[in-house]
Amino acid sequence: MTIKLSHTFLLVRDQDEALKFYRDVLGLEVRTDVPFEGVRWLTVGPPGQPDVEIVLEVAAMGRAADQEALELLLAKGSLSGLIFLVDDVDATFERVRAAGAEVMQEPIDQPYGVRDCGVRDPSGNNIRFSQRLSA
Repeated sequence: MTIKLSHTFLLVRDQDEALKFYRDVLGLEVRTDVPFEGVRWLTVGPPGQPDVEIVLEVAAMGRAADQEALELLLAKGSLSGLIFLVDDVDATFERVRAAGAEVMQEPIDQPYGVRDCGVRDPSGNNIRFSQRLSA
């Protein structure tokens, strides 16, 4: 049996604002951007992983009854996040910080074998960048 990750969902406050961050700051590719049942199906993904799509969804997408509660959790930074593996965590951090991302943790070597850092995207999601340390 073969199993692969194809999509993951990330709740965002504003899709245009999120797109600017993920496409223009992080360099992700737009995979899909089409109207979908009164909202917008917007996906991005890393250039080197064509089979992986991150759906930048708004709370109204399929869960209108929970929209207010989800938006409150998002505003607190209490929802999902992503970890991106990068070649140079320090350079990535500086680029993202210069673009105005809220810094949660500056780059640091972790005891589990990575150097990583954390920021919040424009919607408040926890985004981490990780670089494997040499053994």
